[in-house]
Parts: sequence; structure tokens; C-alpha cells
Amino acid sequence: MGNPLRNKVAFVGGGQMAEAIIGGVLAGQVCSPELLWVTDPVPARCDRLKTQFAVRVGSDNRQAVAWADVVVLAVKPQAMAQVLAEIGGDLHRVLVISIAAGTTIQSITNQAGEAQRIIRAMPNMPVLVREGITALSWTGAITEEDKEIARVIFQAVGQVIPIEERLMDAVTGLSGSGPAYVFQAIEALADGGVKMGLPRQTAALLAAQTVLGAAKMVLESGLLREQDDRDELTGPLAPLAIPATLQDSLMARLDRLATVREVAQLGATLGRSFSYELLHAVSCHHDVRAARTAEAAVLYHANQLDAVAATRPVGDD
Repeated sequence: MGNPLRNKVAFVGGGQMAEAIIGGVLAGQVCSPELLWVTDPVPARCDRLKTQFAVRVGSDNRQAVAWADVVVLAVKPQAMAQVLAEIGGDLHRVLVISIAAGTTIQSITNQAGEAQRIIRAMPNMPVLVREGITALSWTGAITEEDKEIARVIFQAVGQVIPIEERLMDAVTGLSGSGPAYVFQAIEALADGGVKMGLPRQTAALLAAQTVLGAAKMVLESGLLREQDDRDELTGPLAPLAIPATLQDSLMARLDRLATVREVAQLGATLGRSFSYELLHAVSCHHDVRAARTAEAAVLYHANQLDAVAATRPVGDD
């Protein structure tokens, strides 16, 4: 593959996400090292990136921005105001791509009024292994060439989808936070396997590869959109599907828990317990008794949700 990106790109911030993107574009021959400049206040990070990728590094943000055609803002959200106060006046002629979670295009414009062409990107953690997905949104001043630059950069580390910025918080919650929930699911499946007698390493491999394979099936066959396919695959275990009324009941209970932290902590605990019971039911019965066991487990955990919700003070958020 040739080098389709001819623009000079400055990364303001050289953390893990920037490192992953740089590694992806270089490995994919999207651009050459001499077209990349990374700034970071930590000398050790600069040394690592220079050694690993042979890119230009330094701590002078304004110098890097003055050199670049594209500026990737790869700093933590809490550092954004300070960075924009420093370089905001120099962003009028460059394409700005921000990967700072929760930082809107309008907030960047408010702090750096000179910036006109801004793309907001939300990559997720699997870009570290070049299997991520990045959502992109942009302002009206963005050109088709600008969009293509962003697309080429992030396709080097996974898939890319355009999205309206008003939906970016939903993306952050789903694909941004989603890997943490998948990690919990894999751990829960592995724990269930260990409980059934499997060695830990074997159980972890079975769980991880099962999730990877299932995800690939979804992407390649649209499995979740095809109820017939699911019915065909599950066969006699079809009764394990949780009835819609029970799902609604669970969601109603979850709605009573105000904070994400509460739901995440409870979900981690109950999810692991539920996986034990479901795995045992499927492994030992293979018939309608599995459905009854699963439903009993769901109802038990629904009651647990009720108990947690009942202990919350009224108006507590």
C-alpha cells in the first residue's frame, strides 16, 4: 500500500491513544514518519515515541502547530483549556481533530475562536490493537478532503463511522465504555468455566475467543438483526430467551438506580453470579429446565435490584 496521507500531522499529546494511532498509520503505510510530530510535556514519553516510531518529538506545542497541516488534540479533557489557551490563536489555518472525550466542537470554538475546521473523534480502547471503532462528527466548514484525512487516519486502527455530534455522548457510553463491560463479561464467563472445573487459562481463552467469534458473526452476518438465525443456532435452548415482560421489569428496576457507578458495580456483581447459574443450567440440563433456572436467576437478581434501589435516599443522584 502506498502513503495516501501527504499532510503534516502534529499530535498535541503523546499518550496511549496517540501512540496507538501513530503506530497504526505507520504500520498501515498511511503516512511516513517524517510527516508526524508529537508533543508531550513528559520527556520519557517523547523518548519512547521517537525510539519506537522515528517521529519528530518535543514539548513546544506552538512550534509543532505552526509546522502542521493537521493538528490532533490528544490531551486529556481536563488539560484542553490550557492547551487551547496556548495554541488557539494558531489553529485558523489547520484541520483540528480532537479525540478528547466529552469535549464538544462548540467548546473548542469558544476557547479557540480562530479554529474553523474542527472534527470531533471518539475512538475506543481497542484501537490499541487496531480493532477499534471511531465515530466522527464535524462542523459545516469541514471539506470532503478534511473528512477523508480523518477517515484515513482512524481506519488505520479500526473502523470509522460518521455521526451527528448530538449523539456523541451515546457513542461514548456505548463504544467508549463498552469494552469495560465486555471485559467483565469475559471474566464472568471464565469464572463460570473455572467453577465448572476448567483450568483458568483454558477458561479465559475459551471465553475471549467465544466473544471474538460471536462479534465477528454479528459484523459479518447481521446475526442480531436476524431472529431466525438465532433461533436456528440456539435450537432446543431457545426457551432460554428472557421474556420481554421480564426484560421490561429489569429495565424498570435499573431506571431506579440513578448513577452509572451504581449500575456498573451492581452489574459486575450480578452479572458474574448470573453467568455461573446460566452456565450450570445449560451444561447440566440442555432442556426446558435450563430456561426455568435462568428465569429464576433473573428474578432473583431483579429482587436484588429492588433492594438496592430501595436503600437509595429520595433525590439521591
